Amino acid sequence: MKGKNLGFVIICFVVNGLFFLQTSLAQGNIEEGKSKSMLCSACHGQDGNSINPEWPSLAGQHEKYFVNTLKAYKNESRKNAVMYPLVMTLSEQDMMDLAAYYQAQTPKKLSYDYDLAKKGESLYRGGNSSGVAACIACHGPRGKGNPGAGYPSIAGQHAAYTKNALIEYTNGNRKPGINDMMQTLASRMTSEEMDSVAEYIQALGSK
Repeated sequence: MKGKNLGFVIICFVVNGLFFLQTSLAQGNIEEGKSKSMLCSACHGQDGNSINPEWPSLAGQHEKYFVNTLKAYKNESRKNAVMYPLVMTLSEQDMMDLAAYYQAQTPKKLSYDYDLAKKGESLYRGGNSSGVAACIACHGPRGKGNPGAGYPSIAGQHAAYTKNALIEYTNGNRKPGINDMMQTLASRMTSEEMDSVAEYIQALGSK
């Protein structure tokens, strides 16, 4: 019996060791990601800070969320005519390298409409009477998200892009993710609420 237990322990040790080795090897390389980001920079900026408010800034985004997003474009659970052909050329390692590079970049502060952002702060922190939960619950008080849970950092993101993203959750361009959460919440928001919360999110990058 002791021999069997010892054998089981050894097997578990080996398996865990192999898993740890595989996990350790499955890491993104910042320098490799930088060299692979040249094509991305045309829209998202050389350091991941987009100058076009319709296109998202990638600087400082969590690696896990970044990779999951690219995979979503690749399997078309997230539809985008521009991104789809680009991600089809990427390997898993390419995605991890790009994710590591962009996470290491620093988001730039953007100017914002104070009055509009103030209206959005109320929704971000407290939700509304239509059943929209407070954004702060998943994205945090500073909009930095939760990397372990896969919730993205949104602080400082362009307001125009954020509103477009909310609209895409309602029109089917972004398929259900975690518990269909964003699809449900976005469908309960008015256009004005989307505008104001998007402006507050942009303002969070300056705090």
